[in-house]
Amino acid sequence: MALNNRPFFQPAASNQPAASCQMAASPGGQTWFTEYHSPASGITVRAEKILFTGKSAFQEIVLFETEDYGRMLVLDGAIQTTERDEFVYHEMIVHVPLCAHPKPRRVLIVGGGDGGCVRETLRHPEVERVTLVEIDGMVVDLSRKFLPSIAGSLGDPRVEVRIEDGVRFVKNHKRAFDVIIVDSTDPVNMASPLTRTPFFRAAKEALAPGGIYACQSQGPVFEARGMRRIARTIRKVFPDAAHYLASVPTYPGGLWSFALASKGGKCPEVNEPRPLPKGVRTRYYTPDIHRAAFVLPAYVREIIG
Repeated sequence: MALNNRPFFQPAASNQPAASCQMAASPGGQTWFTEYHSPASGITVRAEKILFTGKSAFQEIVLFETEDYGRMLVLDGAIQTTERDEFVYHEMIVHVPLCAHPKPRRVLIVGGGDGGCVRETLRHPEVERVTLVEIDGMVVDLSRKFLPSIAGSLGDPRVEVRIEDGVRFVKNHKRAFDVIIVDSTDPVNMASPLTRTPFFRAAKEALAPGGIYACQSQGPVFEARGMRRIARTIRKVFPDAAHYLASVPTYPGGLWSFALASKGGKCPEVNEPRPLPKGVRTRYYTPDIHRAAFVLPAYVREIIG
């Protein structure tokens, strides 16, 4: 969700329309951050300590401490990850595709500069190589510094971190990856091409035979229009793409969706995933959750068509 033209830390005046976000000081001297999910609602948290605020070549970046969610990363006014609930998103966007592939040896992650997807991917010992392609190097650097519990695996010898455009990278690598995971921000501005037909086609070409593709596909409560567009677009390239859900408290509406597709057609392992590696303990993902996540409520089925 892009910022409006006001400075990030300037609260909205009473006669101005609601911002997509605002950071404001209360009369008691406390600092509160609000991300608006609509003109009339959103999520508000108290910022105990501002760790960083600045602008990269691509986006506005803010990191701060909160009492309830721990450290929080905000990009262009939208909450990306928090120490308290990040495990839900990262486990579901990673373990579902990796457990749907019989032997994921080479994994590409596009976006995900906070390192959470890398951390979860490396929990699969059969993975030999993880390539992280993140366009904004500042996100990677700040995550290493301020979010070590999430970004701590970026220095693993199996990981290659490349600071470059993910669209261009994917186009230049044919049949190179067993699994591609696209952990993008909301599909606006620089992330918009990641949800368009040309990118899905390039990603399909970048998959090895039988390869699996996964991406976040917005939420059904406040992001239904974007979710519908992504669902319709990905099916132009992956006709059998399936969608699944997870509950992420700090994301708009608290419910988020993901898309899963196979280069070879329908993923047979959706209904019977490969077991997690021995000794791997997760906090959200389980084989039962894997299967149940694809059972969509009627209103979500209506959204995606």
